[in-house]
Amino acid sequence: MTATAPAAEATVRKSSPGVARGPRRRTGRIRRIGLPYLLLLPALLLELLVHLVPMVIGIVMSFKELTQFYIRDWGTAPWAGFDNYSVSVDFDAPVGKALLHSFLVTVAFTLLSVGLCWLIGTAAAVFMQDTFRGRGLLRALFLVPYALPVYAAVITWVFMFQHDNGLVNHVLHDQLGLTDKPSFWLIGDNSFIALLTVSVWKGWPFAFLIVMAGLQNIPRELYEAAALDGAGMIQQLRRITLPSLRPVNQVLILVLFLWTFNDFNTPYVLFGRSAPEAADLISVHIYQASFVTWNFGTGSAMSVLLLLFLLVVTGVYLALTSRGRRTAS
Repeated sequence: MTATAPAAEATVRKSSPGVARGPRRRTGRIRRIGLPYLLLLPALLLELLVHLVPMVIGIVMSFKELTQFYIRDWGTAPWAGFDNYSVSVDFDAPVGKALLHSFLVTVAFTLLSVGLCWLIGTAAAVFMQDTFRGRGLLRALFLVPYALPVYAAVITWVFMFQHDNGLVNHVLHDQLGLTDKPSFWLIGDNSFIALLTVSVWKGWPFAFLIVMAGLQNIPRELYEAAALDGAGMIQQLRRITLPSLRPVNQVLILVLFLWTFNDFNTPYVLFGRSAPEAADLISVHIYQASFVTWNFGTGSAMSVLLLLFLLVVTGVYLALTSRGRRTAS
């Protein structure tokens, strides 16, 4: 009876498929779970190389006294500690005062640009909801500024803003007579208006595209019922459209804010390496502090301060919007 026990146990194992397939099922499940991460691994490695590694190097550089004398071997630059940060936030000194001015200009520029982009994009998207002849062509024309390469679009505006033979002065001064004399748009105080114009012209089609996609998810029955109850277009916009678009607008405004606040291509192509004081955005200011004055330590400290500011603003914005969603639900 003792001798037949192992043979009986082996027979039971062969007859019960769950005992043999258990480890195989666990192995297959592990493979299925790990396959998505394995496929994401190349993208994660590229993200690490392209973004995270330079970010870490920039943070290390912000604690060094890195000037043109150590640029060949920046690892040998003396350790400066928090001196670069102290210089950057000393608003009574020339460096800190210039950085504060650039920061305030960037805040004003970002608020105006994001607000106008959202307003124009939303108005155009609501207008495009109605069916009329030529709507498809008009939609395609609206997206042209967003589809054009940044350099090609901005360099066109550079020619249009020329003082002597630019299209803007020709229309405003020669054709309409709105100005006493041709204006300088790329220098002086008017440079802020020129920069804002180009930024809004480039950015509003993105807001139009996102809002138009969000409007497709609003049931038409809501508008029909509101119209039967006597609600006009303004009331439908306030009571139906804007509340339904709240999740879309929350993401859209955050993306527009980050893009506009960090925009470097537009002012650099529009004004060159040295932007006017009225249009001295912080991205160009950091570039000048790093690559024009060759003080990479101070420039890196300014970049880290900018990163911290954007992280704080993004965190506060996400916290407020998530609290608003919980309150509304």
